Amino acid sequence: MTQALPKRNEPFRAGETALLLVDMQRVWLEPGADPAHPERGPDHYFYRQTASQTIPNQERLLAAARANGVEVIHTIIQSLTEDGRDRSLDHKLTPIHIAPSWPAGLPVPSLAPVGDEIMLPKTSSGVFNSTNIDYVLKNLGVRYLIVAGIMTDQCVDMAVRDAADRGYLVTCVSDACAAATQERHDDALKAFGGYCWITDTATVAARFEALGKAA
Repeated sequence: MTQALPKRNEPFRAGETALLLVDMQRVWLEPGADPAHPERGPDHYFYRQTASQTIPNQERLLAAARANGVEVIHTIIQSLTEDGRDRSLDHKLTPIHIAPSWPAGLPVPSLAPVGDEIMLPKTSSGVFNSTNIDYVLKNLGVRYLIVAGIMTDQCVDMAVRDAADRGYLVTCVSDACAAATQERHDDALKAFGGYCWITDTATVAARFEALGKAA
């Protein structure tokens, strides 16, 4: 007898659900902090979008997750060594190097880990490629992975696709993600939409709250 397959948007389950925040670091989110883009001022689309929508929506997701027993995992771009010799070839060529001692490499304060929330440093676009996140999620018993972060068309894209390939039921919170332009954000959602359920902050926060009520 063939077992019925789950739906991508099936209800989350208590003890099997995790929220993954991708690269919500000061270096990328504070105007003037990114040495690769010194020309971007606070009026640049990306900074306006993240300040007005992405960060507040993630704050809401974090509050709902923490209040209702949902595992929270953070990943950031950060080298393991001060000189970055452990970086991927791509990050050396780009170049991207965030030293572990650099305060701007940490998450913005409102999205920083609390308690024993896990933070995984990575040196590639894909968190599943340069960290042990798959091992960690499986040890935690996670089946439902909710992804939010930056950039929608880069690191978020890879997290969604790689998680789907490894057997997770993935949700992407579209209004808690951002890219350098609205067009790139929208195009990315269209491109990887087949790998996940795309929904919004209000829907996911309500689902988190439902988990807490059912506990």
